[in-house]
Amino acid sequence: MEKPTLIKNLEISIQLKQQLLSSPSILETIEEMSRCIIECYKNGGKVLFCGNGGSAADAQHLSAELSGRYYLDRPPLFAEALHVNTSNLTAVANDYSYNDVFARLTQAMGKEGDVLLGLSTSGTSKNVVKALAMARSLNMKTFSFTGQGGGDMKALSDYIIEVPSVDPPRIQECHILLGHTICEIVEREIFETTSNK
Repeated sequence: MEKPTLIKNLEISIQLKQQLLSSPSILETIEEMSRCIIECYKNGGKVLFCGNGGSAADAQHLSAELSGRYYLDRPPLFAEALHVNTSNLTAVANDYSYNDVFARLTQAMGKEGDVLLGLSTSGTSKNVVKALAMARSLNMKTFSFTGQGGGDMKALSDYIIEVPSVDPPRIQECHILLGHTICEIVEREIFETTSNK
């Protein structure tokens, strides 16, 4: 008899998260990403996010955790998901190409020392790949959350998390967990350290 869908999905999710927990390179990369974002903010920089579909929702979610609050009542941090201005998104898609929508905003908003975090379960989303390439040209730090293999985003990323799966829903569940962890580390290090001085 086949297992109920919820039990099957929970078991797969737990196994995948155990793989993350057992990966020293993933644990170290999350710490390094967090340190880089902390340094970015201390230098007056910003963090930009981009993705499509569910990954766009994750991008918006994580930017809100930084620009709003995570646990602490504290000043906002500059974080933005690049798809939230629908007039810009549709204008660029119409006048140029949907592949250019994130790259043009990265060019407009980004500067040296800022961070761009691209999310794509396949690692091959062309508009995210082009945004990472633009960020590289601006000497921004480039981060990626992908699935197994990293796709085209791997070669354009200073830091990359490749969730060891090809199942988009399970990959995205890991992305939000890892993103939340970064938000918690960044908030704690910037604001608890400051408040204790």
